[in-house]
Amino acid sequence: MQPMRRTRTRGVRVRDFCNKCNGLQFEPNTQRISSPICPFRVSLAAMSDKHLTNTRFDSFPFSQALIDGTRDAGFEYCTPIQAATLPLALDGRDVAGQAQTGTGKTAAFLLAILHRLDQEPVDSQRRTNQPGALIVAPTRELAIQIHRDAEVLAGHTGHHVCVVYGGTDYEKQRKHLATGADILIGTPGRLIDYFKQRVFNLRAIQAVVLDEADRMFDLGFIKDIRYLLRCCPPPERRLSMLFSATLSWRVLELAYEHMNNPQKVEVEAEQITADRVCETGYMVANNEKIPLLLGLIDRLEEARSIIFVNTKREAERVWGYLEGNGHKAAILSGDVPQKKRERLLRQFSDDEVSVLVATDVAARGLHIPGVTHVFNYDLPDDPEDYVHRIGRTARAGAEGDAVAFICETYAFSLPDTEDYIGHKIPVEPVTRELLAEVDPASRIRIEHKRRPPRSKGGGKKRPHRRRPHNQGPGGGKGDPIG
Repeated sequence: MQPMRRTRTRGVRVRDFCNKCNGLQFEPNTQRISSPICPFRVSLAAMSDKHLTNTRFDSFPFSQALIDGTRDAGFEYCTPIQAATLPLALDGRDVAGQAQTGTGKTAAFLLAILHRLDQEPVDSQRRTNQPGALIVAPTRELAIQIHRDAEVLAGHTGHHVCVVYGGTDYEKQRKHLATGADILIGTPGRLIDYFKQRVFNLRAIQAVVLDEADRMFDLGFIKDIRYLLRCCPPPERRLSMLFSATLSWRVLELAYEHMNNPQKVEVEAEQITADRVCETGYMVANNEKIPLLLGLIDRLEEARSIIFVNTKREAERVWGYLEGNGHKAAILSGDVPQKKRERLLRQFSDDEVSVLVATDVAARGLHIPGVTHVFNYDLPDDPEDYVHRIGRTARAGAEGDAVAFICETYAFSLPDTEDYIGHKIPVEPVTRELLAEVDPASRIRIEHKRRPPRSKGGGKKRPHRRRPHNQGPGGGKGDPIG
């Protein structure tokens, strides 16, 4: 595989909102910091020094309990997004940050929240069902990841962290939340459900974080977000932080409406894709995709791979051939129950499963360390999904490979994808040596439970209408029999 061309590294800019013109105002001394890509809780030994700044966590006025939490997480030096946002947040200023997953933003807003809760005295009239901080995430996986990270950083502080999300454990989460929480993390639907049942209220909120705000718009949660924010204390009485992969005008409008003169911190990208991803494409016929995939995977040693497909049906087909040819694999799609999804991700992270076949539900909001290869078995229709997919590898300063199958069905997506990422994907020839010998009978098929037949009776029968002899089943002219 030929490595893609390298371009300049990223940088951080700090800007201000202007209340008078409802626009943006540049500070006279714009701050630029060379950028890293560094996810949360990754050993510093796995990172190169250029992915960190010279700012140490113990240089901030954190309590000893928070310093101990950062040491438990393996933190010593800040990433650029942390070095840019923490001074502002610790000073009580609202922040609207542009940052991709894997830049360390989770640690930035968690430390800011924990410091805020440490510094501001607890109101003596605060009730058990009134959390001090609210973190809203668009997906269950992201909410779980934030909760896991928060428990590490808050481990010595005594603050109680609670997470709620849909799809599982409704009563268990409800009872857990009813016992009280200092930091509440959740997805919009489940949060509003419990809020309307008065399991908790937001009158004592001291800090609010919206993570992946652009994704909130994509998933249709923005009305729910506005509802939750209106139930919180006014912006001037709380710390507000917003993070988004792109600070579009709709995201900026949300920030301006519900935040107190926020300062914009932007991790700018000179290129869209990660600069340590080696991209390769193969022009392949549809009937050669499985042999090529198996041939490439057979050549990998100690690899952890994610294979992205566009449909659940194709995911089951790919999984069947992988399992039938000696590769331990798992499927992650939108209809997988939450408990099973968590179990599959845990098995993948623990190397019990080396290959994960996924639809785009796994392309964003998942933090899986050590992914070495991403296969776009099907090119996505949306170019942004291509970027989110290959962003699962080359994290924490590591290198990774992204392989794209340019097949007969999805080749039309290639021009738009290349226009979006700003460069051509290097194409390699499909040689006979790359194609594995595949027995069609080796595919393992998933047996789906049949739906029980509908019971007869129990309702009014529809009157039978006699169809004219010259009409077919659809109401039009019938096809001649012959």
